[in-house]
Amino acid sequence: MLIFATPDPDLEDNRVAAEIRAFRHELRSSLRAPRRWTGGLRRTTQARAIQGSNTIEGYTVTDQDALAAVENEEPLTADQRTWAEIVGYRRVLAYVLNVAATPGFRIDLSTLTAMHFMLLEHDLDETPGRYRKTAIYVRDDRSGQTVYEGPDPEHVNALMGELIGELQRTTNVDPMVRAAMAHLNLVMIHPWRDGNGRMARALQTMVLAQDAVLEPTFASIEEWLGRNTEDYCAVLAATGRGRWQPHLDTGLWVKFNLRGHHFQAQTLRRRFTEAEQFYAALDELIARHRLPERVADPLFDAVLGGRVTRPTYLKRVEPLEIRTATRDLQRLVDLDLLVAHGQTRGRYYLAGGELSVVRDRLRRERSPLRDPYPDLMVGIRRAGSRQDGG
Repeated sequence: MLIFATPDPDLEDNRVAAEIRAFRHELRSSLRAPRRWTGGLRRTTQARAIQGSNTIEGYTVTDQDALAAVENEEPLTADQRTWAEIVGYRRVLAYVLNVAATPGFRIDLSTLTAMHFMLLEHDLDETPGRYRKTAIYVRDDRSGQTVYEGPDPEHVNALMGELIGELQRTTNVDPMVRAAMAHLNLVMIHPWRDGNGRMARALQTMVLAQDAVLEPTFASIEEWLGRNTEDYCAVLAATGRGRWQPHLDTGLWVKFNLRGHHFQAQTLRRRFTEAEQFYAALDELIARHRLPERVADPLFDAVLGGRVTRPTYLKRVEPLEIRTATRDLQRLVDLDLLVAHGQTRGRYYLAGGELSVVRDRLRRERSPLRDPYPDLMVGIRRAGSRQDGG
């Protein structure tokens, strides 16, 4: 075995994995029944994954720009370089979400090569789709110190072959653990000059998509990783210990990922419940103000924090005339359900005062999430401190 090996789960891991599977089956049951909110949650969940994975790399991605990427619209605030990175990752994630769950799909070298090219084709200087030919070092942007040195470039081809072979083998390993190990091995091999972290997270989502328990959009933990970047970097540092050492124990890494799945599943379950409550509240507002039922879709996007544009409204509600769409949106502004921003051509709409009141009221009623590994981060930081101390 040339790469990091999968650890044997302990009793705690088995318990947490069983709880996650129960959550995922519950979520799958909710998605099977036709729901008005499914499309909106799918879009925002994909946007949060894009946002999370790029934020880890230091690219500031607002909620609005992440959703704009999903909708193939122009950004509000991102600069040209940041937007190119966001769009590149959107292409990769769209490929993963649409292809990975196809029966008979197999991850091979051409798959990863194509994904890497999609990610970085805007910057050919980074040799997208080709392995690095030089040594590579990961530096901490805050301290300027080197925190990891990848394996020698002459070993990359063999290591990637081993990883791909492992992904193609039939195994009884839990898909969440299998996906976590794919992520770890790819990011530790660091086979490309740039984009290794995002590719590793996309590969993790791709492996999860092959499980077919929960649709790929909702199986990813990229959003959670983006919201816990410091912890994510800490567990990678504690696991890798500064250089390519595949003999090291990976138990903390697997626990960290199971913890992420547990938190993400709890979050999704809460969002599904809130989506039902939001739509009930929107139905009440629509009836009270004698609005057409079609405005529920843009109002739902707005209550989730997204921006509403006339082109998107027209695309979602067909057939609808431009004049009617304009009149609908203006009516929602007049009622303080939406607030207009920008000039006529680039105008967009965000949640207004009355809609924000509904959203804030429902979110105040949230119950806290439960940590399945309450002491894990203490253990990870202790392991990191031992490494720093020699």
